Amino acid sequence: MPTRSETNAKALELRRRFEQAGATLVEPPLLQPAETLLDLYGEDIRGRAYVTSDALRGEQMLRPDFTVPVVQMHMAEGAEPARYTYAGEVFRRQEDHPDRPNEYVQVGYEVFDRTNPAVADAGVFALMEQALSPYDVTPMTGDIGLLKAAVVGLDTSDARRAALMRHIWRPKKFRALLDRFAGKTPMSDARAVLLAATDPFAEVSAFGGKRSTSEIEQRIAALKADTKTPPFDDDALRGIDQLLAISAVLPEALKQLHDLSRDMPSITVAIAGLKARMDALQSHGVQVDSLMFETSYGRTSMEYYDGFVFGFYAQQHADMPAIATGGRYDALTQRLGDGQTIPAVGGVLRPGLMLELETRP
Repeated sequence: MPTRSETNAKALELRRRFEQAGATLVEPPLLQPAETLLDLYGEDIRGRAYVTSDALRGEQMLRPDFTVPVVQMHMAEGAEPARYTYAGEVFRRQEDHPDRPNEYVQVGYEVFDRTNPAVADAGVFALMEQALSPYDVTPMTGDIGLLKAAVVGLDTSDARRAALMRHIWRPKKFRALLDRFAGKTPMSDARAVLLAATDPFAEVSAFGGKRSTSEIEQRIAALKADTKTPPFDDDALRGIDQLLAISAVLPEALKQLHDLSRDMPSITVAIAGLKARMDALQSHGVQVDSLMFETSYGRTSMEYYDGFVFGFYAQQHADMPAIATGGRYDALTQRLGDGQTIPAVGGVLRPGLMLELETRP
């Protein structure tokens, strides 16, 4: 295992690479306001972050990543266009993977630019690939925007579309919702009890709920409205399944997506964006003919990304997490920018894992 000083030296080398590409160095604090992260991710973030309390500043979290504080900083005071780099420790609880470190160093590169998102995507990916060129790693790419576009195009209620959008990054929940909205599975017992109850407020109390009267009333109204919404037809469900099943080298995946768009026109704009990105990647020297693409890639670990996503993996060492990850997060800039938004894309490298690869057979 590399020492801390070796890892920090490698991080400095990588950070300087990004500075030479025009990035400004930023150093977000280790402690981040928990309120912001909870607002973005909900209570799920507590399962993988270290939480503490401050008498003056309230609940705080040890920095789980750099992207959120960098976006906050840029939206508050950044010029346009802008490029940033950083290097430092992040902290993640690892109950599911106790063999993985809960404290490690990331080096990142973030681009805020309205000019040409496809070119910015390709530029970030190419820089990561160049930094990793001495290592035996394999890239994987995806595009969350395709699935989002497919959900928008579904012939269903706004409430159902919103529910699916919330759970795009939770495949099991997303699948359960799809099946229920398609009439493949029945309503849950809890929902059925609440709708049938003569005193729904007592039912909520019996289940240990602490919702206000207005919240209960809104919930019951939403459930009743949902029961009147007709199910998806089989073609819509089949289209989503076909979209999620696409896994091929990028040019072949693009062909499959074009074929699918005949029955799913809502994904046409997202496909055009994917084609523009492929062309930009080629102009950066990326070998797109061997670059893998999966529509479903990134849905379990990249929940603030809403477009292009990528990762680099050491295929010979399946026990290692991704050596680098990144993607586009336009919606995050709007969430943290009081209504203002700017296209943004970035990625992070793990210098400790890179050094570890140098010593593994």
